Amino acid sequence: MTVTDPIAVEQHQFDSLKRRYTKAGQEHLLTFWDQLSQEQQRELYDQLREMDIERVNQIFKRTIQASQNKSEIQVAPLPEDVFDTVQAASPETIKRWNDTGLQLIAEGKVAVILMAGGQGTRLGSSAPKGCYDINLPSHKSLFQLQAERILRLQNLSKEIYGSSSKSVIPWYIMTSGPTYQASFMFFKANNFFGLEEKNVMFFQQGTLPCLTMEGKVFLETKNRVAVAPDGNGGIYNALQKEGVISSLKERGIQYSHCYCVDNCLAKVADPVFIGYCATKSADCGVKVVGKVAPEEPVGVVCLRNNEYGVVEYSEISEEVSKRRNADGSLAFGAANIANHFFSTDFLHKVAGLADSLEFHIAKKKIPHTDLQTGDLMAPKTPNGMKLECFVFDVFAFAKNMTVLQVNREDEFSPLKNAPGSGVDCPETSRRDIMAQHIRFIEAAGGQISSEECKSNAVLEISPLVSYAGEGLADIVGGKTIKTPAVIDSKNDLIRSLL
Repeated sequence: MTVTDPIAVEQHQFDSLKRRYTKAGQEHLLTFWDQLSQEQQRELYDQLREMDIERVNQIFKRTIQASQNKSEIQVAPLPEDVFDTVQAASPETIKRWNDTGLQLIAEGKVAVILMAGGQGTRLGSSAPKGCYDINLPSHKSLFQLQAERILRLQNLSKEIYGSSSKSVIPWYIMTSGPTYQASFMFFKANNFFGLEEKNVMFFQQGTLPCLTMEGKVFLETKNRVAVAPDGNGGIYNALQKEGVISSLKERGIQYSHCYCVDNCLAKVADPVFIGYCATKSADCGVKVVGKVAPEEPVGVVCLRNNEYGVVEYSEISEEVSKRRNADGSLAFGAANIANHFFSTDFLHKVAGLADSLEFHIAKKKIPHTDLQTGDLMAPKTPNGMKLECFVFDVFAFAKNMTVLQVNREDEFSPLKNAPGSGVDCPETSRRDIMAQHIRFIEAAGGQISSEECKSNAVLEISPLVSYAGEGLADIVGGKTIKTPAVIDSKNDLIRSLL
C-alpha cells in the first residue's frame, strides 16, 4: 500500500491562521509549530482552522459575566395546571394516554433521540456506556434492551392498528467523539438488534476547547488542542448541524422522546408519556420522579426566576427543600431524570437559539502541555474549566410545558458507578429490572417460587415479549414460576436457568 504524504501547510495559510489567533488572543496554540513534523503541522492546522475561536471567546466572556452577576435565585413550585402524576391519574386516563401514544406511533409520528455520549470509564469499561452488560441472565447490553423496547412498541402498534400502519420509530443516537465509532460498530456487529439500519441514525454532539481560568485554550499535546463535549445541552446545536431536524421533518415526525442511555428502566418512546404530552398540546414535556427526601441531592423541575427550569439541590436552602404542600408532598419534589418530550417545531426553534443558551463552568483537572517546557502535565487539582450547557436549559423557551411524575421503581435506575459501589451501579440496575419483571408476573396472575427470598429471585422478561407487562397473562396466568428463569423472546416460553 502506498503511503501518501500529508499536504504541507503553505506559508500564507499559516500566516492567515496566526493573524486570526493572535487577534483572538490565542496565538500560544502555535508555540511549538516549528518543532512539529509536516504531518503534525497539518493536524494542528486543520483543528485550528475548523475551530470557531471567536465563538469560544464569546462563550467564555458571556459565561464569566453571568457567573459574576448571578443574583439570588427565585424559585417557585410548578403551577398545578402543568403538573400531573400517574399515581393520581385514573386507569381510564392512563389508558387514554397510552392509546393516543400508540396511535401516534402507528402513524409514524414519533421518534426517539438518545443521549449516549458517555464512556464507561467509571464502570471500568473502555467501551461506550450503552455497550455495558449489567449481568442480566441474557447478558443484554443497555443498547440492546432499549432497541428491543422499540421493536416491541413497533410490533404492538401493528397488532392494534394493522400491519399496514407505518409503525416505525426512528432512533437518533447522539454520541461523542470518543464513542461514535465504537457505538456504530457495536450496533453493526449485532445487526442493529433487529431494527432496520436505515432507521437507526448516529450523530455527534459538539465539543469546546478546555480553557484556563483566564480563558486561554489548553494544548493537549504540541499539535492538538484539548477539547471536551459541550454538555448534553449541546444536543440542540448538534440536531441542527448534523441534519437530524431536517430528517425528522422529512419523515413526518411530530414528536420525539429524548432520554439518557444510562437509565436501564427507561421506557423508550413511552406511549403513555407521548400521549399525555400530545393530549395537552405540549411543545416540551418532562418526566420526573418524586424526591425520596428533602435532602436527596437531585435537581428539581420548578419555576426558576419565573421561568421553567431545573434548580440544583445546592442552589436552594434547607428551608425551601423541606417545604410541603397541603397533602404532605414536597413542594419542590419533582426530581429531574433527564427524560423529555419535544415537538419537532420546538426542537427547530431552540436549535436556532443554541448559541444563546447559558453555559456552565465545570472546573476540572485538565492534562495539558506546558508552554514553557513542552512537558505533558497531569494536574492533581482543578486547573481549568470545561464549558457545558444542559439539556434542560431550553425549558425557559417552552410556551406549553407539561410535567408528568412517574413511579421511580418502574422508570428510573441510573447506571453511574463502578461494580460494588452499592448505589447507581450494575448490581442495582440488575436488581431493579428483575424486581420490575417480578411485579409484571404477579400483575398478570402468576406467582414466583424461589428458594431464596423473592427480592433475590432471578427473573428476566425479554422486552420483545412485553414492553410494560402487557401480554403476559396468557403466558404466566395461574402459573407458579420457579426461578431463576427467563421468559424467552423467541417463543414466549418460560425457560428455567437451573
